[in-house]
Amino acid sequence: MENHKKYLDEAFNEAFAGLKDNLGGPFGAVVVLNGKIIGKGCNLVLGENDPTAHAEIVAIRKACQNIKNFDLSGAILYSTCEPCPMCLSAIYWANIQALYFCSTRHQAEEIGFKDNHIYNELNMEIATRSIPTKQLDHPMANVLFGEWVTKSDKIPY
Repeated sequence: MENHKKYLDEAFNEAFAGLKDNLGGPFGAVVVLNGKIIGKGCNLVLGENDPTAHAEIVAIRKACQNIKNFDLSGAILYSTCEPCPMCLSAIYWANIQALYFCSTRHQAEEIGFKDNHIYNELNMEIATRSIPTKQLDHPMANVLFGEWVTKSDKIPY
């Protein structure tokens, strides 16, 4: 538990710094690999005018830059709040092995964030989601995927 507190303290330091500077919402995160923080970040949605600049995404991007690899296998992510669906997806894409968080998405919803709404939308059939969504055909769709399948120098991820 002592290590968890140490890393969560860093995540909260990030969150409070970002909040103080009006960079975004009250969120912070750190990525830890082999006991060392390799990436940290606060929510930068307002500071960078980027709706994807959540604390977890910022921390993952910095971690990947610091180790010069897109694969964070073996890493642990600590966050001040349960990640939204976008951030949770990034955690999976990065191959992070464990996630620890404090506040829940329901608590975030109580203070005005729509993480839980998005979780609910993802469970709905496409036709019933609040954003109209429709699959379209295009002749290049299969060609593009075919190029990937036959690409001899691709790096799978």
